[in-house]
Amino acid sequence: MADASDLVLYNTLSKKEERFVPGHAGRVNMFVCGQTVYDDAHLGHAKNYINFSVVARWLRHLNYSVMYVQNITDVDDKIIARARESGRDPIELARHFESRFLEDMESLDVKRDVDSYPRSHDYIEAIRVQVQQLLDMGYAYLLDGDVYYDVSRFKGYTALSGIRIDELARHRIEPKEGKRNPYDFALWKAAKPGEPSWKIKVSEAGKTAALDGRPGWHIEDTAITSVLFGPQYDIHGGATDLIFPHHTNEIAQAEAASGMAPFVRYWMHSGVLKVNGEKMSKSLGNFVRIRDLLKAHSAEALRLLVCSTHYRKEIDYTEKLMAAAEKRLRYIYGAFCVFYNMKESSGAGAADIDRIAGDLDRKFTAAMNSDLNTSLALTELCAAIESLKAFAESHEAADADAKARASEKVLELAGIFGILRSGAYKTALPEDARRLIAEREALRDRKLYMESDAVRDRLLGEYGIVVEDSEYGTIWYRNG
Repeated sequence: MADASDLVLYNTLSKKEERFVPGHAGRVNMFVCGQTVYDDAHLGHAKNYINFSVVARWLRHLNYSVMYVQNITDVDDKIIARARESGRDPIELARHFESRFLEDMESLDVKRDVDSYPRSHDYIEAIRVQVQQLLDMGYAYLLDGDVYYDVSRFKGYTALSGIRIDELARHRIEPKEGKRNPYDFALWKAAKPGEPSWKIKVSEAGKTAALDGRPGWHIEDTAITSVLFGPQYDIHGGATDLIFPHHTNEIAQAEAASGMAPFVRYWMHSGVLKVNGEKMSKSLGNFVRIRDLLKAHSAEALRLLVCSTHYRKEIDYTEKLMAAAEKRLRYIYGAFCVFYNMKESSGAGAADIDRIAGDLDRKFTAAMNSDLNTSLALTELCAAIESLKAFAESHEAADADAKARASEKVLELAGIFGILRSGAYKTALPEDARRLIAEREALRDRKLYMESDAVRDRLLGEYGIVVEDSEYGTIWYRNG
């Protein structure tokens, strides 16, 4: 049985691993920065959302009640610019790409893990309240219809990023004449012709100002979480490229507005996905849309690829890497199929099967409780499946109850990653086909490659079974 008290997470804020203790026993509130819906989501987004779907699944596996929220940014400069380019209404454009984004998340088996996808523009009043709090506390100021956050007022502003104050000017800075500090950021932006806008009233030094505009990027997240979670919650996640300025500014806003710290107990950041050493992004034009990739590859293979690397590490994506994930997935299905479909006999090998399943549960849990080490946990899962396959190949039958327990454990833990979901393992190979696969492997061991190729061709011609060799072992699957 997995023990929730053993879970350790790396906290970006403290720069160290910490034992996970949520604010309320048995309950976890988790927020992950979601999609800015001005275009289709790409594989860089997929990595991040798959990583945090695994986090949510593991927390639930540990019997936590998890409230997982991921926002939809539907008011943003990028949306407005894209709408202007295409001659569309910004809100209509955002709805279009929001719908396609949620379709992609459904295809990746991610959407079911998220409890809520709140839209930023539905929280205008909460945003106004937080802006007013910051004005009242002296952390914000009005400037020509905009409202800016005065970064110099917040101590420890760079604690999350580790960037020195004197280095901030080199990073993403919002230009505006009259700002108190060059790195002050917008909480509210004055309306411009043709842009979506909302009317709010705020006061500064006792004077009321009617503002027509839209929220800044950073304020939407803290306003949403203040409504849904309160001033403090357990986990905030996102990719490493959001540490500064986005998450840095969230901390400054939330803690200044509420007067409570820490705003978030554990900051988790996933490594970005790169292509040829560069971050995958729309601005660089080196991105692959999720829906385009899924025309050629399975969502399970993509999830397997992502989980093969620790969530905090980067992935340098190549088509070769994706093809290798497909092969590994096929091997997992084929190996588990051999055990799942073996004959049953009361008492046969029960102790051996239970030992394999027990070792898997213990080692998998230890890996996942060590800062969600999916790479090691996946290795343990594959090793256990390989051991069960070896058992099936060396025994005539298996005890029915032990076989059921082991199969249930494999499927339960594979489900954390989102693999072995199709049920393809339930269809057993014909006995003659199994015999031919074993015969081919024996021929290859004797380096009789011409003869082994003939057996491979026979398997394809007579049974429609494709046989491949990989670093994991012999892979077989039905053609089509």
